Amino acid sequence: MTAFGRATEDRPTPPEVYNWRVYAASLAISMGLLTYGYDSAFIGTTITQKSFKSDFGLVNMTKVQQNAVSSNLTSIYSAGGFFGAFFMFFSMELLGRKKTAVISDAIFILGAILCTVPTHQLGLIYAGRLLTGLGVGGLAAVSPIYTSEIAPPAIRGRLTGFFESSYQIGAVIGFWINYGVVHNINGNDSKAWRIPMAVQLIPAGLLALMLPLVTESPVWLLKKGRDEDAYRVYSYIRNLPADHQYIAEDVSFVKGQIESERAISTGGDLSFTAFLKGALKLSLMKGVRNRFALVFLMFMWQAWSGAAAINYYSPTIFASIGLTDVTFWTGIYGLIKAAGSIIFFTFFIDKFGRKWPWIVSSVSCAVCQYYLAGYIAVSKPSLTAPKSASTVSGGKAATAFIMIFGGMWSFGANGLPWIISSEIFPTSLRSISGPFAAMSVWLWTFVVTKALPSMFTSMGYGVYIFFASALICASVYAFFFIPETKGLRIDQMDHLFGATRLENDALVAKGEEVYPQTKEDEVRAEVV
Repeated sequence: MTAFGRATEDRPTPPEVYNWRVYAASLAISMGLLTYGYDSAFIGTTITQKSFKSDFGLVNMTKVQQNAVSSNLTSIYSAGGFFGAFFMFFSMELLGRKKTAVISDAIFILGAILCTVPTHQLGLIYAGRLLTGLGVGGLAAVSPIYTSEIAPPAIRGRLTGFFESSYQIGAVIGFWINYGVVHNINGNDSKAWRIPMAVQLIPAGLLALMLPLVTESPVWLLKKGRDEDAYRVYSYIRNLPADHQYIAEDVSFVKGQIESERAISTGGDLSFTAFLKGALKLSLMKGVRNRFALVFLMFMWQAWSGAAAINYYSPTIFASIGLTDVTFWTGIYGLIKAAGSIIFFTFFIDKFGRKWPWIVSSVSCAVCQYYLAGYIAVSKPSLTAPKSASTVSGGKAATAFIMIFGGMWSFGANGLPWIISSEIFPTSLRSISGPFAAMSVWLWTFVVTKALPSMFTSMGYGVYIFFASALICASVYAFFFIPETKGLRIDQMDHLFGATRLENDALVAKGEEVYPQTKEDEVRAEVV
């Protein structure tokens, strides 16, 4: 059975399963990612406000010192995100998904308060940026994993896609908060930086209000031997009686995988030390190690796709065609990205899957960047030089390509790595795979952010040729190495990635027949 916006169902599914409860839980847990997107849009403008520089003594610093402060405020947030994802591994495994979200949100709220209340203490701003980074890192690690674990397979992409949609909505809010501040508040007034800092508390506060209504992940409960609680949660989120056959199948699939993984990795020992040793053993096995490599490389392609370069140079292009209100047009660009994400991840991801949207998005965005490279090379637009008719004409086309890039980018490598990484890992490794994905994105974001200014200085328009070529390589990589995962259950991923030992053990545990691995499976298992 299929319906518009759904993948093919893994088995006959009662209509009650597609209910408001699973949607509400997914929306609630993704709320924290509004803060992630908001930071990407607001911080750059906020820390350049005259009042910020005056209140924290930047006006008395040299240009080099001012640049160092700005860089530190950005990089300390990235470092916080990286280590927040790392440390939340322990919480995800020992305390569960829900408590990890609560802890991460509390850390973020504390950090946002520290960013808002100082008068002249730059150290408090640093501390606040570190804590907000730690909180966002934890939320980015747990949110997609939690959603993937509660979602019916046929709509898993849609529900996990709320993560990316929330990020983009947060970015739009950040753009337009900046717009409102720039046009309505005197830059010399402390409100010009304090209000954007304080707005961070709104989505974090909404998440804090919603989390008490969110259930714990039933997959984590089964992993901890809390079967009765797991049945109760499944009954609630599936909107079915606890003794319904569909719920019994859900439990059977998860427990079968857990038992087979433990038989291989820990020998049945349930201690945390045994879990760590077993997780390392399992992570290095054929059919599992390729999943970690896939996640790391997907986030690499995401980082080197040129979205940061578009953000970096688009104000110059907007100004080159006479668009004086650059902040407004930057906000329009953000709206297009958000609309593209919401439309695709709500209605199309479970219909079209993961592989081909990535390929179409990457190739389209590459074409946009090749045009930008050609335009910049020929017209050499600037903020101060006189604008010829050809420069304005080419700039209008360049602006159109920037907007097209935003729409096409929104449904490709921008969000798909999060979704794929949340759904492909064995149950026993979910507490590790979520933080690993978040750490990967923070690492690559840090690398690209640090490299981009030097790349523009040394390469000029060649930056766009470089990123466009990277997108072409990403599309080729996706064609050969990114598998189609739409509609598959967690236990079916082992077969897809060639982890035949895990798959066979699960089948044996259910009393089913084990079939020999085909040559095609063997070849696929060696491919990253």
